[in-house]
Amino acid sequence: MRLSRRRLNGLTEHGFSILITLFGLLILTFVIGRIMPTDPVRAMVGEDASREVYEHVYQQLGLDKPMWQQFLLYLRDVVTLDFGTSIRTGQPVLQDIARALPATIELATFAIIIGAGLGTPMGVIAAVNKDKWQDQVIRVLSLMGHSMPIFWTGMIALLIFYANLGWVGGSGRMSQFYIGLVPERTNFLLIDSILAGQWDVFWSALNHLILPAALLGYSSSAYITRMTRSFMLDQINQEYVTTARVKGLSRRQTIWRHAFGNIRVQLVTIVALAYGSLLEGAVLIETVFAFPGFGQYLTSNLLIGDMNAVMTCVLIVGVIFIGLNILSDILYRVFDPRTR
Repeated sequence: MRLSRRRLNGLTEHGFSILITLFGLLILTFVIGRIMPTDPVRAMVGEDASREVYEHVYQQLGLDKPMWQQFLLYLRDVVTLDFGTSIRTGQPVLQDIARALPATIELATFAIIIGAGLGTPMGVIAAVNKDKWQDQVIRVLSLMGHSMPIFWTGMIALLIFYANLGWVGGSGRMSQFYIGLVPERTNFLLIDSILAGQWDVFWSALNHLILPAALLGYSSSAYITRMTRSFMLDQINQEYVTTARVKGLSRRQTIWRHAFGNIRVQLVTIVALAYGSLLEGAVLIETVFAFPGFGQYLTSNLLIGDMNAVMTCVLIVGVIFIGLNILSDILYRVFDPRTR
């Protein structure tokens, strides 16, 4: 009974902290929309609009009201999922994001699979072989992945693997020939092409996804490798590792079952943060590859002062990170029974 109460209190506190975080995020998003050096009214009506038209739109947007009333109106719009219309596309912002975000999710998901798949074993190998040639090579590769500008590596990779070798697709999400052949059900092109039975479109989309995902994955693997190496070095120096070796366990069992098992919870946080960064920070690679994703949508609207789209994108980025933190907490309980 006492344990159940503790769990209930823990869940209540966790839910309350999430609500507080969401409310703080809403305040931050609202403040960003108000301090941006952009006139949202002028962006909507244009530079040549008359004063009467300007004043009418100004009042229509509620900008003539006190700040606290504007914030309440913003809260009402968020609760009702009314984020306004994009100036650039003339479509509801939520509808635009529903098209752009799945593209970035596909890109970031493939990238984090590559990044975690490379970075985790490389970090373990570097830690086990500390200061040996394996460690030196992996550290140099990690430094290169962290230091090289992603837009530069993107252009070089396009020149080599697409223009010269023809191994991968070029810019965009798929070949121009296939555009419009697949109905947009989920807006995830790979899934939609499978549902429609359009395997040519699927392979074209996958071919266009491989190179940008590999570059983003290599960049994120540098961070994951360094953190995994650091975590593993800390565990390898613990007494229980020496004890396990003395008791006759093989080196492989000691490293992967015991030492690596104790850093899984920490790795969950690292991978989740890396994934969130890929979702909101892929704008450079999306620009180089003309990939119509979330980052490119945010940047395009920011440049023209489309505050409805910008504020919604900022809010969604915050919600994504909150969701990833919640997922991390759930995975903590899976990997570490002590947290249950």
